[in-house]
Amino acid sequence: MTLLPGKQATLADLDQQWSQAWPLAIESWSRFTRIRPPTLCLTNDAARNEGLTGSFAMIRLHDQAVVINLQEVMELGISGFAHEVLAHEIGHHVLAPATLSEHTSMIARMRWALPTLEQHAPMVANLYTDLLINNRLQRSAGLRLAELYRTLKGDRDSGSVWTIYMRIYELLWSREKGTLGGGATDDRMEGDAVLGARLLRSYAGDWLDGSGRFACLLLPYLMEDEKTRDLLNLWQDTRNAAAGGEPSGLTEEDPQEKGGAIHPSQDPDLNGEEMGEIETGQDVTGSSPRESALDSSNQRGQMREPFQYGEILRAAGLDLSDHEIAIRYYRERARPHLIPFPSRPAPESYDPLPEGLEPWDIGQALDDADWLQSVLQSPVVVPGMTTVQRVWGTSEGHQPRKEPLDLDLYVDSSGSMANPQHLVSYPALAGAIVCLSALRAGARVQVTLWSGSRQFTCTAGFVRDEHEILAVLTGYFGGATAFPIHVLRDTYAARGLDARPVHIMVISDDGISTMFDQDELGSSGWDVSDTALKRARGGGTFVLNLPDNWERLRGGYDNAYATIRKARDSHDWQVNRVATWEDLVEFARRFSRITYGERKQTDCGNDTFGMPGRSPSW
Repeated sequence: MTLLPGKQATLADLDQQWSQAWPLAIESWSRFTRIRPPTLCLTNDAARNEGLTGSFAMIRLHDQAVVINLQEVMELGISGFAHEVLAHEIGHHVLAPATLSEHTSMIARMRWALPTLEQHAPMVANLYTDLLINNRLQRSAGLRLAELYRTLKGDRDSGSVWTIYMRIYELLWSREKGTLGGGATDDRMEGDAVLGARLLRSYAGDWLDGSGRFACLLLPYLMEDEKTRDLLNLWQDTRNAAAGGEPSGLTEEDPQEKGGAIHPSQDPDLNGEEMGEIETGQDVTGSSPRESALDSSNQRGQMREPFQYGEILRAAGLDLSDHEIAIRYYRERARPHLIPFPSRPAPESYDPLPEGLEPWDIGQALDDADWLQSVLQSPVVVPGMTTVQRVWGTSEGHQPRKEPLDLDLYVDSSGSMANPQHLVSYPALAGAIVCLSALRAGARVQVTLWSGSRQFTCTAGFVRDEHEILAVLTGYFGGATAFPIHVLRDTYAARGLDARPVHIMVISDDGISTMFDQDELGSSGWDVSDTALKRARGGGTFVLNLPDNWERLRGGYDNAYATIRKARDSHDWQVNRVATWEDLVEFARRFSRITYGERKQTDCGNDTFGMPGRSPSW
């Protein structure tokens, strides 16, 4: 839509104009691009409801959303740049960052390159991806990105970051110095701008590898420039790009993160004699000149701590509490170790047996309808009148039916344990591995987190809610040590004798001895635990961090070692010692395979769990 001369554009006119520009913006990339139409907000309030604040545009990667604040567009005087703005936003979805994983990986790399200024990684990531997109659109689609930047700049104050940023564009687009309103440059800035332009051209084909280098290039200017931040906020359209998503692959550092955090002047692929390519405007977009001397493709990086993982998620635009971050962290850390939780054979299984047909009505599940039989009975199908569904019975099968073994897990959260929301807690990680494996196999899980007297939390009985289970596992008390005997007592006092078998597991250290104290009713913990094991019918395991000579020691926490030996030798508890907390991960993986799995005995060795009289070490 073209407005008549002298006619004042309204927001309704602008809405129509920008809607009509969308197909043209799509074709700037490819007519085969598939992305849903933009959300055009006519008011600031509507934009805030979509999560758009501070800028006139934004994207969300998890649902491929593009959101534009038309009221802000009108106030900024960029109403006539619909094609350019929309094509730019599409570029974030199809070129950079394109996916949640690459967006968060880029931020993780840039944080290494911005020591003491890690909080600026999202802004630098936005600038870098904008350079990639705008260079492509200016050169290949002939759009007016240069004019758009001049309009946005206006008479606003800017500093060295804006100056070098605009100078990089001028070099990329073969423009005269200062034509984009970037201001004067000194020799250092001019040299860095040339390196920046060369970096954009050289790393256009694998831009993620160039992200840390770009951040290093901007670091000294970010340290000295306070003026540019307000100006750059206008174009921060990826500030909340990860909102609503769940990025994966962040618990482990990429081996190339640190290696890529170097200044472009130290990159042998950028500091060669190639100045002529930049100054003549030769376009080498898509080239990949790197033959990396340090091949880290087969190396594994270190695991991040939960607080580091959370900093990356928040920088990517996710508004999460420490507890929610911990839930995501331990779910991802546990995933590589998960197996289908083993099951126990029951006396018989049942095979389905077709018994006949009965009417199917429209209020019932669509999958239940037998459409072939319905058509055979009447060629005119009238739902609720001529439609039928198959009735199934059961017949005794020949293969044993498999019954999952439920899990009752008690995890120590006293002061001797790490806080799972800040540092890696191996008891929480081991618990996540076993619990999530149990859920995969159809078992139900009860988790109790405990510390001092009256310091405990647990799931609402035996549940299959993954989030509820992880929320308990990733909590923290950090108090004294007092096992919640009443939880063990009440769990099995109320559990029917015909309920599925349960395996009881406790992860702790010598503080487990408090399990055999008297409860608040004066009952002996020994009696409570014996009753629990008998009613659970699935065995019991202690996984304890103990010294290697614990079987010969006396003393410990309230003579704990003697108590643990008694529990093993006289009360049917299997005691498994772990030499370090890190060993819990291997224990949890093997526990699931050996105790409940379907592996051959030759694969498992002679290890058993839940059987009395043995104390394997890990």
